[in-house]
Formats: sequence, C-alpha cells, structure tokens
Amino acid sequence: MALTSPKHEASWKRPVPPVEWFDGIGYYRSGPVRGMRTPGLDAWAVIQKLRSGIAEQLRRDRPDIVHAHSPVLNAVAALMEARRLGGLPVVYEIRAFWEDAAADLGTYAEGSARYRLVRALETTVCRLVDRVVTICDGLKRDLQARGVSPEKIQVVPNAVDPEEFSLPAASVGGNGRFGRPGTTTLAFIGSFYHYEGLDLLIEAFGRLVLQHRDLRLLLVGGGPMEAHLRDLADRRGLSGSVVFTGRISHAEVAQAYAAADLLVYPRKAMRLTELVTPLKPLEAMAMGKPVAASAVGGHRELIRHGETGLLFQPDSVESLVGAMGALVASAPLREGLGRRGQSWVMAERTWDANGGRYKALYEDCTGGRGFRKRTLLREVLGK
Repeated sequence: MALTSPKHEASWKRPVPPVEWFDGIGYYRSGPVRGMRTPGLDAWAVIQKLRSGIAEQLRRDRPDIVHAHSPVLNAVAALMEARRLGGLPVVYEIRAFWEDAAADLGTYAEGSARYRLVRALETTVCRLVDRVVTICDGLKRDLQARGVSPEKIQVVPNAVDPEEFSLPAASVGGNGRFGRPGTTTLAFIGSFYHYEGLDLLIEAFGRLVLQHRDLRLLLVGGGPMEAHLRDLADRRGLSGSVVFTGRISHAEVAQAYAAADLLVYPRKAMRLTELVTPLKPLEAMAMGKPVAASAVGGHRELIRHGETGLLFQPDSVESLVGAMGALVASAPLREGLGRRGQSWVMAERTWDANGGRYKALYEDCTGGRGFRKRTLLREVLGK
C-alpha cells in the first residue's frame, strides 16, 4: 500500500479523496496542511500529517517494511513512526538531494544556512535508517563521502517498462501530431527546467538548420523555462521549425518518441546534473532511438560514447552542433547507436530487473534484525 504526502497532493490542484486505487494498489492520501507559511513550521506540519497517516496504516495493515521516498521529510516521518511503534525496518530511497533541487530552483542559495541544514538532516536520516536506495552511483558516492556506510547503500537505477516503450505500443501510423513527412526530427521530451539546457539546444539547432533545411526540433513538455524558450525561438527566426507541443498525456509519450529521428539531452554542468541520472534517455533508448547527451556525470552512467549514444561537452553550443550534425548526417550511425542502446536497456534497465533488486533488499532487511523488530511491533500492538 502507498501513502502520499500533503505537498505531493497539493501539486495536483484538485479534490483529493481519502484513498484511490490503481492497478490493485491502494494509494492513501494524507490530506492538506493548512495555515502554515513559515518554512520550518510548514515542514514540521507536513511531518506530523504524514506520521498520522503512517501510524494508521501500520496499525491496519501490519507491513513488513516501511519504504520512504525522497524528499527527506517523508523519511523523517517514516523513521519516527516506525521506531515509535516497535522498530520496523525503514528503507529510504533518494532520487535527488532536496537541497540541490531547491538551490537550482532559486528557493535558497547553495551553501546557505538552509541548504546546510537540509543537507545535515539528509545525512543524519541516512545514517539512522536500515537501508538507503539511490538511483545512481553519483548519489551513492556523495553519501559515502558524508560518512554513510557503503554497505547500507543499494543502487537501484532508473528503469523502464519495455512494453510501454516500444514501437508497436507507439502506434507509429498515428504520429501525425508529432511527425512530418520529409523532415528529420530532433526531439527533447521532458520538463523545461533551466538545468536541462534547452536554450543551448535552440541556439545549436539554429546553426545546424542553416546546413540542413529539412530539420525540425520537437520540444515536448512544459515547465518554468517554456515562455523564455518560445521567445528565444522567435528571436532566432526559428518559429517555423521549432515545434512546442505543450504537455501531453502519458499515453502519447511513446508516439512522440516514435516520431523522432534522434533525441537530444543538453543538461548543463552543475552539482545536480553531475550526481543524478535522468530517466528520459532510457525511454528513448528503449524505443531504439539514438541519443546525444552532454557529458555530465548523470549521463555518463547511462551512455557509452560511440557505442550506445554520443556524448558532447556540457555548456558548449559548438560541441552540441557537432554531435547533432554527426547523427543527422549518418543514418547508419543512428541505427547502430539505437540498436545497441536498446539492447543495453533491455538487458540492464527494466522494471523486472529492479524487482529482483528490491526483493533481495527487502529479504535482507526482514530476514535478520528486521524480523525481530517486526515481531516486537506485533507484540506492542497486541496482534
């Protein structure tokens, strides 16, 4: 069973029922936290609301594991309640460090007092939980440098459902919204954040289209940078060849990938992108599409240059033009990279493979000390 946080639910901007069911799994809702605007008090109110929901589920369903997902407020609530009710094993999964994401969004500055406080809280929680899961080696190495035991940290990487990202599932014949006959389509599919480097992509595309008039750039998604990017395309005279689709439904994502000849991921070099691996390149590779990506740390964990994709120098329009130009000019290169990238994803980065990793992790937690904790919990509850 799953429990969502008040912050997560507030982002939907719709009425939230107490529980919703998807694929046979109950998603229980914490409900809103009202009237808290001060950052510290707001965070504490979220933790208390989550604790209430966690306590209810522990009493009702008697789970063997409490698995908390970042950000760290979720882990604090899970750890406090699991320990209070007898010490169930707690797994904390980190997909990015909250302090780094906040710094990139301008919520507070890197190195500021709030940044250091959140970082210290994250480190403390990782030392207290039974296991830490990270999505990549970059995050694991960072935690080890903070003194978190490497034996406690398990990497469970980003992965895809092969059935969801396949050309048959994409209904290639229905790609009229995204494709255009007689053109070569470069694409980015994802969120429009500053660190994604989409301004660099538009600049590089503007240079490349002077050499290849049949090119078009497909930008699928939305986010804080969208207005700036649309204005940039207009100012560069690219409004006819740069296509903004806006946000699309989940069911249309595979169709958008199928319409693209190659995918481009020009992430800028910064702490966040050096540490964290993105999911979108894996989706493109699962579709057999060639990818070009900046050589930040998160991309280097996913792509072997010249074998499963092309890497280019981060923050360099010239290097980006070179990588895209090489792919545009050579259909055999695109085909080979796409084929090898797809083979690697299907062998290493699927949900089935991750299921095995989690199974081993959970058995490790409950087979020893975790099992005795679970027994104590049931004694406390009288069940």
